[in-house]
Amino acid sequence: MEDAVAALAAANEDGEGKVIAGGQSLMPLLALRLAQPSVLVDINRVAGLDAMGPRPGGGLRIGALTRHRALAAQRQHPLLAEAARWVGHAAIRTRGTLGGSLAHADPAAELPVVAVASGGVRTVAGPAGRREIPATGLFTGALQTSLEDDELIEAVEFPALGRWGFAEFARRHGDFGLVVVAAAEIDGRLRLALGGVAATPVRPAAAEALLAGGPLSPARIAEAAEAAAGEIEPAGDIHATAGYRRQLTRVLVTRALSQAAESRAA
Repeated sequence: MEDAVAALAAANEDGEGKVIAGGQSLMPLLALRLAQPSVLVDINRVAGLDAMGPRPGGGLRIGALTRHRALAAQRQHPLLAEAARWVGHAAIRTRGTLGGSLAHADPAAELPVVAVASGGVRTVAGPAGRREIPATGLFTGALQTSLEDDELIEAVEFPALGRWGFAEFARRHGDFGLVVVAAAEIDGRLRLALGGVAATPVRPAAAEALLAGGPLSPARIAEAAEAAAGEIEPAGDIHATAGYRRQLTRVLVTRALSQAAESRAA
């Protein structure tokens, strides 16, 4: 890891360096000439960067190089596994990585939404050493993060998970979701995150407040779904109008919370 950080820092002194792992986000940008780095730092052979294991105090620590396919196959964090199954197609899941998806910061991608809902914390390595960035502090805009140019994600820690739910709608299988919803119970409190409705994943505070205490009854779920839809200001585009995304939010929050009412972590 130290060699990779040093190579990235050196590349950014004289030009532009980029980290390449699975390449599922970077290679399309290179092909379209939207990115033209002078140096690619390949981290695929960094020892231990694809490790996955228990986190002290409960939960899971996952290396940044862990492939989407491995995330979908693990059973320690079922919300993460379910979300990973929605990522692209088999070829993409075989190459794409957890760290790459988070660093790319697409607001409609599944894994950033789950990370925000779950309260995931990233360990980031750079020339000045390592630091931790909570999920809500990483994403600063569409395709933008708080990472410095010479930093890379080393691992992500996910707290122990209770009830959970996930829902997504895309026009075609493998496309980014028009709206993505993740529900995660952390330390006895249900958290929600919405993707595809803003420049970064959104946590609807009013909806979460309605979920605090008491059972997840159909009436409470419906009330929270309505609150979540009322909190967002989605933009319309060629894929969906703002009103359509707001209605999708109502439907998908209802689905995710209904799943959470019946689900428990392994």
